[in-house]
Amino acid sequence: MTDSLRLAMVAGEASGDLLAGLLMRGLKRRWPDLHAAGIGGPRMAEQGFEAWWPHSKLSVHGYIEALKHIREILGIRNQLAKRLLSDPPQVFIGVDAPDFNLGLEARLKAAGVRTVHFVSPSIWAWRAERIFKIAQSVDHMLCLFPFEPAIYARQGIPATYVGHPLADAIPLEPPRAAARAALGLLPDAQVVALLPGSRKAEVEYIAPALARAAALLRRERPGLAFILPAVPGLRTRIDAILAREAPDAGIRVFDGRSHEALAACDVTLIASGTATLEAALFKRPMVITYAMSALSWQLMKRKRLQAWVGLPNILCEDFVVPELLQHDATPRALAQATLAWLDDPARSAVLSARFLQLHEQLRCDTATRATDAIAKVLQA
Repeated sequence: MTDSLRLAMVAGEASGDLLAGLLMRGLKRRWPDLHAAGIGGPRMAEQGFEAWWPHSKLSVHGYIEALKHIREILGIRNQLAKRLLSDPPQVFIGVDAPDFNLGLEARLKAAGVRTVHFVSPSIWAWRAERIFKIAQSVDHMLCLFPFEPAIYARQGIPATYVGHPLADAIPLEPPRAAARAALGLLPDAQVVALLPGSRKAEVEYIAPALARAAALLRRERPGLAFILPAVPGLRTRIDAILAREAPDAGIRVFDGRSHEALAACDVTLIASGTATLEAALFKRPMVITYAMSALSWQLMKRKRLQAWVGLPNILCEDFVVPELLQHDATPRALAQATLAWLDDPARSAVLSARFLQLHEQLRCDTATRATDAIAKVLQA
């Protein structure tokens, strides 16, 4: 097999950029002369990716917020499609971002470009009808979770379970002491990590409640330490929210460093999304939260198929961690749920053991499995 491969990729937000960066490591081992370009972020750039647009352009939150940016996003997709159709890559890999990628993949596939989608849309949780769009758009689906390929098999869509790249990247035993030392935290401190999301709109809706919850916790437990790993581009906005909502809570903000924060903390207040799976892989108790505009929330609720929203609960098929969403996500409720974890180490230990089992299940050398599947697509 040749050492060169020319592909296009699109990752639409920070979590997709992280997953795509990990995937690119495996691709470069298989194809050392890899050239990849499209839409991506800093993790992909570290692997030599050429970003024609930054991934932040696609990072929107909820139905209403997406509508505000729809003209720009559709314009980017149209420009990208024309560029790729005029000079087709050997394969296109859409990383998550299904609302953007599936439409692009459909155009490329219809023109004979091979298409792979990495990270199955959560059709088992909501918007199940998207599987028909996937059938039109995708030559091969790379699935992060073991139950997903069977769903695609029923519709005749080739799919491969590749495990989760974060399960390979995160150690089975979290480096708590080293992380605390790196962040300047005392070894015996009780530490709460606040993760309000990686999108601007998520921060606007979620960070104020987390900040007020931290203020309440500080009054009840003055010895608690609070850390917040911020997406660098959102640092200014986060600082302003903390100054307004919790000026005396002593929340230390870091640029990035979310994995160190999760390794170091005793419990995390965390926005629903990929970060909750990262927290589970770090074996950390958590309180999952989410909030969006009222209309977006009503639209999303109608399309939900499961009782759970957070990935750890979905994968464990149980409410192993609490979920406080929309109107239930009050500062008082968030603070009380956090204290419940801090005051019950036995419960935390049971959760840690369950998350270790989950980690071992998802850890299966994702990069190699994914590149093997991509190689078969190229040979088809």
